[in-house]
Amino acid sequence: MVRQQRAAASVAAEMVTDGMRLGLGTGSTVAQLLEVLSQRELEGVICAATSPATERAARSLGMTVDELDRIGELDLAIDGADQIDPSGWLVKGGGGAHTREKIVVAAARCFVVIASAEKAVEQLAPPVPLEVLRFGAQTTLRTLEPATLRGDMESPDGGLIADYFGPVEDPRVLSARLSATPGVVGHGLFAPEMVDVILIGEPQGVQRRPGGRGAGR
Repeated sequence: MVRQQRAAASVAAEMVTDGMRLGLGTGSTVAQLLEVLSQRELEGVICAATSPATERAARSLGMTVDELDRIGELDLAIDGADQIDPSGWLVKGGGGAHTREKIVVAAARCFVVIASAEKAVEQLAPPVPLEVLRFGAQTTLRTLEPATLRGDMESPDGGLIADYFGPVEDPRVLSARLSATPGVVGHGLFAPEMVDVILIGEPQGVQRRPGGRGAGR
């Protein structure tokens, strides 16, 4: 798995050029990306990180990190995924940073997903990560049963992290339901039209798939 992550990360890293404004996701695949990027010795790249862990890792490798609001529009965002279905729907948020990750994706002109082969699935399955407000958290989760808090885990902004364990039959319908539920700050379903390129590391190489947004370009 690590070798496949590294392979996908290496291909994505080649898309980063001097002077880019780069969005960085969260998780083990992004950790591989940071190592590859640090070896390229790029100049003038400014990064927006989606979690304190990513920010610390990037800074430790000599990369420049700033706040998204100061950077503005991003040229490119790169992140991993927990699940990728054949139509390009993603489940993200295993690390609890999915709300920030979605904001960074929305700020980027191009979003590239990197993953190892086992993340490619025939159909999305629970759990779907949630970020919920502390106020009325149990009331919010009862509305979405079956859904439970992930212990005391918090998002980078102090929201509670939970997981929805119900069926994911039509991700678009479920996405709309989760988004419309009062108390839900963000959820881990990312639609195909948010994605430009999907890079999946496989034993024989890296498979490149167009995302829903990238398919029209």
